Amino acid sequence: MGEDQGERKFHLITETSKQRLDLFVLERLEGLSRAQAQKLIRAGRVLVNGKVEKAGFRFKGGERVEIAMPLGEEVSVEPEDIELEIVYEDDDLAVINKAAGMVVHPGAGNRGGTLVNALLARYPELAEMMDDPETGERLGIVHRLDRGTSGLLVAARKKTSLLALMRQFQERSVDKRYLALLEKRPESDKGLVDAPIARHPRQRKRMTVRRDGRSAQTEFRVLDDDFQGDRALVELRLLTGRTHQIRAHMAFIGCPVVGDAVYGYRKQRVKLKRQFLHASELAFDHPASGERMRFESELPVGLRNVMAKLR
Repeated sequence: MGEDQGERKFHLITETSKQRLDLFVLERLEGLSRAQAQKLIRAGRVLVNGKVEKAGFRFKGGERVEIAMPLGEEVSVEPEDIELEIVYEDDDLAVINKAAGMVVHPGAGNRGGTLVNALLARYPELAEMMDDPETGERLGIVHRLDRGTSGLLVAARKKTSLLALMRQFQERSVDKRYLALLEKRPESDKGLVDAPIARHPRQRKRMTVRRDGRSAQTEFRVLDDDFQGDRALVELRLLTGRTHQIRAHMAFIGCPVVGDAVYGYRKQRVKLKRQFLHASELAFDHPASGERMRFESELPVGLRNVMAKLR
């Protein structure tokens, strides 16, 4: 399958066994419907270890998947002078304290005002990654935070740094910790939620716990439960990095995140324009020096005020 100017290629590695090929494509390419994913597969635009397979093909784990996504009208990502809170920066990477409300990567309905637009303005060299099939769709983004989640995020300024940091995430050597206020205190002071996550079969913007999903593990520890309504502040440690993992896992155990209108109560009990979820700690090995780096971020004032009102 040849490369041309009308397609963008994604090179991926499968992690779990028994997952269907069409569901894998659906999960990895946001915005697609299941019918569109199956159409891509039928058209021979999805290769598994270099071969065309059917939509119902099930993985053993470790397969190389190449997706050639046809491009519609090409929308360029433009640099925008948007203020960012830079916690640390050097020639290889930058650590940002993202504000709630900011989308990380441009997509349908969010062509501007994103973290990527801001990073392109601050680090023009990121534009060189656009034409690289290994890094083009990432533009320095190693991992993401939901729009309504604040806190620490690392971005790469070079291809070598991006690939090295991505490997650390794949090998689970990155330490990611979050603070969340839950609507209900977990039954135990600490524990592990080990439940596979997949995209919801009908609500495409939502994830759900499903046996055929990707492996997902979240550790939790109760820090404070002196709040109205049996609420609790917990520290969460991600052992995997699935879309909406914390929010889906906390809802699964009956303790949704305060302010989460997607996974929590239909009628919110606390007036909050975002979910009470903050990426508070991030640790990784520097991609060039190998030095272990650790960063911390305090809860934003608005979230601290919410806690004070619930005492």
